[in-house]
Amino acid sequence: MAVTKPTFWQDLQVYRQSRVWVIFVLGIASGFPWVMIGSALSAWLQEVGLTRSVIGYFGAVFGAYSINFLWSPLIDNLKIPLLTRWLGQRRSWIFLCQALIAAGCFSLASLDITSNLHLAGFIALGIAVSSATQDIAIDAYRIESFAETEGRLQSAGAAMTTAGWWTGYSGLGALPFFIVDGVDWQWQHAYFGLGCVMLALAVVVLFVRRTTYHSDPTIKTKLTNFWPAMKERISITVVQPIAEFFSRNGVKLALSILAFIFLFKIGEAFLGRMSIVFYKEVGFTNAEIGTYSKLVTWWVTIVFALLGSAVNLRLGIVKGLMIGGIAMASSNLMFSWIALVGPDTNLFLSAVLIDGFTSAWSTVAFVAFISLLCNRTFTATQYALMASLGTLGKTMLASYSGVIVDSMQGNWALFFVLTAVMVIPSLVFLWFIRKPLTALEKQRDAN
Repeated sequence: MAVTKPTFWQDLQVYRQSRVWVIFVLGIASGFPWVMIGSALSAWLQEVGLTRSVIGYFGAVFGAYSINFLWSPLIDNLKIPLLTRWLGQRRSWIFLCQALIAAGCFSLASLDITSNLHLAGFIALGIAVSSATQDIAIDAYRIESFAETEGRLQSAGAAMTTAGWWTGYSGLGALPFFIVDGVDWQWQHAYFGLGCVMLALAVVVLFVRRTTYHSDPTIKTKLTNFWPAMKERISITVVQPIAEFFSRNGVKLALSILAFIFLFKIGEAFLGRMSIVFYKEVGFTNAEIGTYSKLVTWWVTIVFALLGSAVNLRLGIVKGLMIGGIAMASSNLMFSWIALVGPDTNLFLSAVLIDGFTSAWSTVAFVAFISLLCNRTFTATQYALMASLGTLGKTMLASYSGVIVDSMQGNWALFFVLTAVMVIPSLVFLWFIRKPLTALEKQRDAN
């Protein structure tokens, strides 16, 4: 008997499950720290009169997100005394990291930043490392909240992660600016408020349930045999997750997958890194930039992340990635149009709407794609490795975006055409590996 495929509206019913909304809240907690070490800190440093170079140096703390795979095995294997017994492996790490992030905010709130610049930098680095570690545990929690056969819920979880991240980054990210401008308060007061919000998110973690589909690796050597046990522990935490990924997929397919992950978001990253500079140079006001590129993008991303997950369910992850990648590249051409026309707010709104839609669609498919590839025994390690590889591509290469614009003598129209072309190599890799990936997805859905 043929199985009737659920309708589009039936696909959306997955959002009625509480597990999906827990992922949304954790997504907020994941995006929120980027405000503390990004936009809020940059604004504070600018107001106290520091140079652009000094402010730029503080951006180096984001490198923690590119290398968090180095300590991801700890989140899979190291049990935190008392906390793990009380909260479980994933929630204990999430709660600890959120407490450290809040402590970092309270520390910044107590500083005169002009006379304690180096200390502020170390605190910002501590927040970044704690946040990057929290992301490992949150991603593992999300994947392990659903069974491998619950493909629709996994896709919904990917959508809610994206929606939550943007709510934390763009929605709650407006709080410090309102606090500073609303009354006669300083940035120290704003950071105290940020710390309180982070503590409130940490309290939520105490009440969500433990992950259901987690599998602990088995260690056979007794701890009394220290060196053999240590050798086995290293093998389990570092060697086995990588070896398992390559043995399960084969070397050729595994390398192609990793190449795709590295290249997929580079064009979008080049555009994002230079977007604010472009908006100001082309002639948009700060109010227009805030309204269109922040608030509008926030809502567009949330709405289309949720709708995009349902569409991806019907198309499949591979087709969703292919269409999302092509649409993402095409949307970059809208910014070339703005560069040629000038500060047209109607065109700006259209570009933001289209870019938010394609970015949300491609991000949801990308997160679901990486989640599909993880083995439940090494969830945190394998997901962190692949996610960090994607972040590394963006942070390492996109840092040269300003150099490229300068070498083009400020030809923004040509620059955005180049960002569109940057998507093509990743889609070539995806085309060649589409068949085994589609088979893997069908195998998951059939179980």
